[in-house]
Amino acid sequence: MKLIANFVVLTGAGCLFGIQTQANPLPQEWRATLPIATLSGQAKMTFLGFEVYQATLWVAPGFVDTAYDQSAFALELAYLRDFKGAEIARRSIAEMRRQAPLGAALQARWENQMQSLFPDVKAGDRITGVHQPGSGAVFWCNGRLLGDIRDPAFAKLFFGIWLAPQTSAPLLRQALLAQAKARASGGTPP
Repeated sequence: MKLIANFVVLTGAGCLFGIQTQANPLPQEWRATLPIATLSGQAKMTFLGFEVYQATLWVAPGFVDTAYDQSAFALELAYLRDFKGAEIARRSIAEMRRQAPLGAALQARWENQMQSLFPDVKAGDRITGVHQPGSGAVFWCNGRLLGDIRDPAFAKLFFGIWLAPQTSAPLLRQALLAQAKARASGGTPP
């Protein structure tokens, strides 16, 4: 009888834990833009053993990972360390160049646009990018609208930092896309 009681308690605790990990509400600031988005995946980015940020991807129905630039979604980075906004912009450009060559003028324009949008962040701050297919990207920080970059080519390469096959973090990409891929293949999300 004690064995059954322990099983029931452990099973109940497991269900509660499962509910907590799946109950990841859409942030209020962009809920109106993607009201029926679902959590696709989460993962922690680490570099040389240091935790950098927790990435979370929400996707709209019909999202296909191989055509991410044609879908609406939101990608949130919850920072675990402090960074300067200018450094985030510089690193973003370097990662975007992994996917496609950028001319000097285009690179300078996009880096300047990101530098004007991205603030310095402290551990605990969140920057969220909302992809708007055919239009570009809108950025939020801690619930406050930062602005947008209305350029679909920018948005494809920027979000490709995490979602393109050429990403420098393939395991992070895999974790972010896990549930979206499972739904697309007709399987049950993990």
